[in-house]
Amino acid sequence: MSEPHTPPAPKDDDVRSQSRRMTRRSFAVGAAALVAGWAGHRWLSTSATEDDIPWPLRRVLGFNERLGSAAFRGQRLATTFPPERALAADAMRVNGTIGLGGAFDPATWMLSVESDRGDAQRFALNDVRSVARSEMVVELKCIEGWSEVFSWAGASLGDFMKRYRLGTRSGSAPDPEGNPADLYSYVALETPNGGYYVGLDMASALQPQTLLCYEMGGEPLTPAHGAPLRLAIPVKYGIKNIKRIGRIRFTDERPRDYWAENGYDWYSGH
Repeated sequence: MSEPHTPPAPKDDDVRSQSRRMTRRSFAVGAAALVAGWAGHRWLSTSATEDDIPWPLRRVLGFNERLGSAAFRGQRLATTFPPERALAADAMRVNGTIGLGGAFDPATWMLSVESDRGDAQRFALNDVRSVARSEMVVELKCIEGWSEVFSWAGASLGDFMKRYRLGTRSGSAPDPEGNPADLYSYVALETPNGGYYVGLDMASALQPQTLLCYEMGGEPLTPAHGAPLRLAIPVKYGIKNIKRIGRIRFTDERPRDYWAENGYDWYSGH
């Protein structure tokens, strides 16, 4: 049997030549990637804007919205958890203070509800409490990447609308199954001082777990968590869970949204 053939060791000159070729190739690839990245950044930064966002990014966000809304089903429920999984009230993360500044007296708070018909009504917290109570233990997902399990209690926004005949062009109680054409397309919500504002599509607003929430962790809301009334909507990211609601408007014009104006997805579903 012949001995296995062992190739000769490469000469030093061959090694140096190959190393130079690899170095030149790596440099060329890296330079091309740098130029492409710079060109892409320049293209985005000089592109025409839509809603103050470069149009390519806005188109991507619009695609995400169309995809999310097409997949959404109004009766699809977010995952719920046993009560013991929820954080205690004093351990719940305070996240987001935009719109909560300035002088505010919860004792004089009233919720203003309007529509494109030109009507306006005002509701006290007891009016919201008189609607059937709903409780849920769900995950709040932040667009920053963290999530926590919270317990909420309040009135379903859909039940509130039915009780007080809100959200329809006719002024009748909403009937999503029997008369969907009578519903306005959107719901706009904002803080009393107008500093924070969100928009919801009507299908998400009527999802059964969308609550006008007045309790969190088994206790009344604190000012930092949006007392006296906030939104809890587990099918949306936390940026849609507006605190200290002062005004609700039903409209056919897509509402402005604080974070959508700052480059985030208007729809913000997950």
